Amino acid sequence: MKNTFKTFILLAGLTALLLAIGSALGGRQGLMIALVLAGIMNFVGYWFSDKIALGMSGAQPVSEEEAPDLYRIVRELCLRANLPLPRLYVIPSPTPNAFATGRNPEHAAVAVTSGIVSILSRDELEGVIAHELAHVKNRDILISSVAAVIAGAISQLAHIAQFAMIFGGMGRDRDDDDGGGGLLGGLALLIVGPIAAMLIQMAISRSREFQADATGAQICGRPLSLANALTKLEEVNHRLPMQVNPAQAQMYIVNPLTAGGIASLFSTHPPVAARVKRLQEMALHGMHY
Repeated sequence: MKNTFKTFILLAGLTALLLAIGSALGGRQGLMIALVLAGIMNFVGYWFSDKIALGMSGAQPVSEEEAPDLYRIVRELCLRANLPLPRLYVIPSPTPNAFATGRNPEHAAVAVTSGIVSILSRDELEGVIAHELAHVKNRDILISSVAAVIAGAISQLAHIAQFAMIFGGMGRDRDDDDGGGGLLGGLALLIVGPIAAMLIQMAISRSREFQADATGAQICGRPLSLANALTKLEEVNHRLPMQVNPAQAQMYIVNPLTAGGIASLFSTHPPVAARVKRLQEMALHGMHY
């Protein structure tokens, strides 16, 4: 519940930032531009995000005859979670990782790398699959897509505003003329806005990862299985990093793009140590989270 409320607040903040930048760009006209741009990008993200994600990752569909154990695990977990069986894909990579995509449970897909099956035990693999099914159950894919779309719209509006300023159009159609102070405030917003949007988007992603860990642990019934899997995945991803598009990093169960220090503010994932600690507390105190 805490993570859900946090996600709602962060999404509201992103939306407010989008509208503020639209207003700074051109008053009511700027607001309309912001809303139209967000609507178009949300439409594309909602209907085509799964195809884009699977295509960019190089994932290939796998049949039950080709991967009977994987299908058996996924089918059992789907029964526990009361979810339809998703489409299953394999990414040809020795680095162990996984992600889920799709606009809703009826159109979901789960992709795992070829390396994850050989590195994890069955219990650990169940923990990973349960985490991905938790993303499907919690509608995290849609939430993350909306957050990414709004953040992208903010960046696009900032670029439009730069051209408007170059040609003297910034603030020309504003409903009220608040002088140089308003212009400087709008300029500051356009510079800081995209950075703030990125930080909020990353915070939403981190919040949903914590929630998926908790829900996934409840689905598989063994928090420590997921905790052990996360530890292994992080270690191997550090040693054998994946070649992925940075825009896709937030989808994976562990971040294939590692960073430390202040760069961790821009990380799409919470630290694995923090995730493992929460899962260990779940195991110690029961399944309540």
